[in-house]
Order: sequence, then C-alpha cells, then structure tokens
Amino acid sequence: MVHAQVLKQITPDAILDLIKQYQISCSTISSVGPELEEVIGVLKANTTYISFSTGSNIGVKNNYKTPSTLGLDRWAKVIAAHYYYPAKNCFIVDAGTCIVYDLLNAQSEYFGGSISLGIEMRFKALNHYTGRLPLVDWDREEGEIPEGTDTITAIQNGVLQGVINEVEGFITQQNNKNNDLTVLITGGSATFLLKQLKNSIFAPQITHDPYLVLKGLNEVIAFEYVQKN
Repeated sequence: MVHAQVLKQITPDAILDLIKQYQISCSTISSVGPELEEVIGVLKANTTYISFSTGSNIGVKNNYKTPSTLGLDRWAKVIAAHYYYPAKNCFIVDAGTCIVYDLLNAQSEYFGGSISLGIEMRFKALNHYTGRLPLVDWDREEGEIPEGTDTITAIQNGVLQGVINEVEGFITQQNNKNNDLTVLITGGSATFLLKQLKNSIFAPQITHDPYLVLKGLNEVIAFEYVQKN
C-alpha cells in the first residue's frame, strides 16, 4: 500500500505525526539538503533509518560519469524500474519542475539521460526574458491545447505543444535504439502528458506510474533492512 501526502513544509513534528499515525518502522529520505537534518534526526530516533545515496546499488549497474551529481529522485526511479519492470528497456519520463528523461536498459544498465525545462519553467522563462510577454497560467488537468489565436493562447500553444513534440521526439529516438521499449510516465504534469499521448502511436508502450520514486525508495529500504537483519 502506498500513502502519498503533500506537506506544505516538512517539519520534525509533521514527520513524527506521520510515523505515529501509520506506525512506520523503517524510513529513508531522498534529499541532500542540510535543512532536513532535524527531520532525519527524528527518523533515526523513531524508525530504522536507511541512508539513501547514489551509492545505494541494488542490482543496477550505474555508468553515470558523475554519480555525485546524479539526482537522488532520478536514481530512485531507476531502481524502481529495475524491480517493477525487470529485464525491460525502460524509458522514464518525469514531468515535474524539470522534465527528466532516463533510460534503464534490459540488462539493468544505466548510462544517464536528459534534463529539460519543465512546463511551469517555460512559461516563466517567456515572461522573464522578454519585455512584453505576460506570465500565463495553465490548467494541468486540461486535456486540450488551445489554438494560438491571441498572445495568451499563442504562448500556451507554443509551450504545451512544444513539450508534447519534445516528449514524442525523445520516445521516437529511444524506440530507434531499443527494442520493446516501455515508457514510464510520472511527475506532477504526468496527467497532461497522458491525455495528449493517449491516442498517439506510443500509447501501447506507455504506463503511468505516479509513485515511481516512492517505490524505488521502498526497495532500497527492503534491501538494506534484509541485509542488516
């Protein structure tokens, strides 16, 4: 069972409440920020705490040239793909603050991927780096991309259609390189991508896995806990 909860602020008290409410016995955290030291202290004091880093290797050969700069969320997703989609070529598309693309091949080898601007970031960039273009809102639950009939809709069309073209281009590229590709879509803007791609030629390859990071972290906990016990 997966319980996902968004907290406005991660505080020691909030984490302690969750530990008590759900009787959490083991924990880990995907962050390198010093601001979470107190939270980690609570986890260590009240659970079996497993330290997570890109050095956590549970079956994936990490060929990333700079593992120290590899985002922990990226590594967690790769681990999840390894466990939940074994012996498959998995192309992970995480549409969040950035749009991150990662490939784990069928031999459980990871070489890296691509990092692109997220949707919100693109809207903000158009406003920030131009003199007159406004900051435009968008509804991530909306399935239609508007025609560019005025400045607002032109920005929406350019950003949103540009993202879809980019995602489809990356999937096409990976299909040309890998057989039987499984495309895993996750992240806060995943719903928008899924609506846009549901009638595309890529639809049969796509799986929506919203908890990919959490699944990867859970596998790290399970592996480390078994090893130590």
